[in-house]
Amino acid sequence: MKNMLKTVLTAASLSILATAANAQQASSLQELLDQVKNNRVSEARINQQREAEFTSARADKQALLRKAQADLKAEQDRGDRLAKAFSDNEVKLAEKEAELQQATGTLGEMFGVVRQASAEAYGRISTSIVSAEFPGRGEFLQRMSEESKGLPSISELEDLWFALQTEMTESGRISRFQAEVIDLTGGTAMQDVVRVGTFNLVGEQGYLIYDDQNEQIQPLGRQPDSHFVASAGDLRGANSGVVPFYVDPSRGAILGLLKQKATMAERYHAGGYVGYTITGMLAIGLLIGFYKLLTLTLVSGKIRSQLNNTGNPSDSNPLGRILKVYHENKGADAENLELKLDEAILRELPRIEAGINIIKIFAAIAPLLGLLGTVLGMIMTFQQITLFGTGDPRLMAGSISMALVTTAQGIIAALPLILMHSIVASRSKSIVHILDEQTAGIIASHAETEKA
Repeated sequence: MKNMLKTVLTAASLSILATAANAQQASSLQELLDQVKNNRVSEARINQQREAEFTSARADKQALLRKAQADLKAEQDRGDRLAKAFSDNEVKLAEKEAELQQATGTLGEMFGVVRQASAEAYGRISTSIVSAEFPGRGEFLQRMSEESKGLPSISELEDLWFALQTEMTESGRISRFQAEVIDLTGGTAMQDVVRVGTFNLVGEQGYLIYDDQNEQIQPLGRQPDSHFVASAGDLRGANSGVVPFYVDPSRGAILGLLKQKATMAERYHAGGYVGYTITGMLAIGLLIGFYKLLTLTLVSGKIRSQLNNTGNPSDSNPLGRILKVYHENKGADAENLELKLDEAILRELPRIEAGINIIKIFAAIAPLLGLLGTVLGMIMTFQQITLFGTGDPRLMAGSISMALVTTAQGIIAALPLILMHSIVASRSKSIVHILDEQTAGIIASHAETEKA
């Protein structure tokens, strides 16, 4: 329609322009009349041509309209046929479902039992460490428990039976296999892994755990105590026989708790500066004790040598120096000689007993420092209770650890210091006793000589 209107407007415009042009070129009225007649004939021919075009276009549009109407009728008929087929299929489906329910009978209950058993088996097998040795066992069970819509086939029931029987059999076996183990730095390495039933995995690093989400084997973040790891190493190195081994019956839960257990070093550092002070006192006291024990042992040996040679006193030992004082004062009376010898003994006592009292003082101060740490720890505990309440005991664990650890450190430090003081003091007393005994003998002999 738009094309036809454009054609009419174009023709009219050309006619008007042609008339105007001829009008300008005509030189008389007669010529103008002739031109108008000629133009009229031309316009009639143009109008006839346009009319023919309009008629042809109308016929084409009518043909397209009839074709579209025919297509619409065909689609409507097709829709009616599909609607009838759909309703017929619905009826057939209902009939077939009824026939299926009648044919299966009690087998429908079996389907539910199989799905439930598959789900339980998948939950157990997918998280079992046996899957570390036999990966991919849970995929079939997952499909049966989640995706299966029909009754299981005989082969599927047999696969379920085999999966359960395999888990039961492997739970009582100790197996060795090659597996890729992820270390704590993120790297991987192939190594021998020993599986103890469904309980534990043992590798080069000690106890291993199985990450069922990523299907990876990795060591514990922290291994348990050394004797546990030693038993794991013995099991991994054994080829036959009976090997003592610590088994985690909870399948890793107890190992996870042991991983959080504080080590001896962590317990020691929980004592803080008070604990470090007690340790320093213990170290200093023991060093002094060992030094005094060594020096007194050497002095005792020299005194025993001097006892075998009293006539030749030596300045290298206390008894020799006392005997030398006696030889220098042989002409004095017994009372003066006794005073001289007592003075010589008094000069020797500081050398013999030097440092012994320090050990005794450290042994007495160590428990008091432990008590001080306990008091400080309890003060910190009450401060945290005031600030945060008692909702989370872990907030108070550090302060309580300091309170308990320092007391233990003080007692632990005091016991060896007391023992060391007792040993050193006994050794010094034995030396002093020998000096007193020899001095009394010298004075007695000198007194008898005077009377004679």
